[in-house]
Amino acid sequence: MDYAEARRRMVDGQVRPNRVTDPRILEGMRAIPRELFVPQRLRVRALSDEDLALGGGRVLLQPMVVARLIQLAAPRPGERVLVLGAGPGYGAAVMAHMGAQVVAVEDDAVIAGFGEEGIAAAGLPAGSLRRQAGSSEAGLPDGAPYDLIFIEGAVPSIPAALSAQLAEGGRLSAIRAVPGQVPSAILGRRVGGSFSTVEAFDIAGTQMPLLPAFAPKPGFALS
Repeated sequence: MDYAEARRRMVDGQVRPNRVTDPRILEGMRAIPRELFVPQRLRVRALSDEDLALGGGRVLLQPMVVARLIQLAAPRPGERVLVLGAGPGYGAAVMAHMGAQVVAVEDDAVIAGFGEEGIAAAGLPAGSLRRQAGSSEAGLPDGAPYDLIFIEGAVPSIPAALSAQLAEGGRLSAIRAVPGQVPSAILGRRVGGSFSTVEAFDIAGTQMPLLPAFAPKPGFALS
């Protein structure tokens, strides 16, 4: 398969038609080898319009969803970005390609390992992407504050411990999924020491499993 041509078709056929207009995202998704961020058996499907199951209840989000979330987050060159639930690191790599300084946190070593070849082949600027093992739910307070926190998956709510790691004026992008409702992309901002979120767009036609680190614990009920 000509993967470079397949990535071009992915961008022109899936990403651009879904109102993704930031040329930096389009360029990054053409250039970064998404097919190298999944196990060998999934590479022929890596550029298709679907979530890819990585095991342990985790998925690599479909290209259109990743692109729209990144566009919503609007990472700027030089900004300090914390990616949580980073998985193999595909979304983190796209944002590093856009010029952000990215720290990608993932607590599953096997899933993180799927991205080693892709990150090595992505041609990112030196030092633009650092990967670290850790709890996505806890974030990375030692490195705070961040200009942007990007949660690469679905959560029921945003823990206060995460929003507290944002700089003044900082943003947070995630997918909120609660029972009985269509999952939606949200954008949060920290202003005047307070944090609030707004819904940006629905993500219909997907099961969108919660990131395990954010799933309600047994015996806990969402209000």
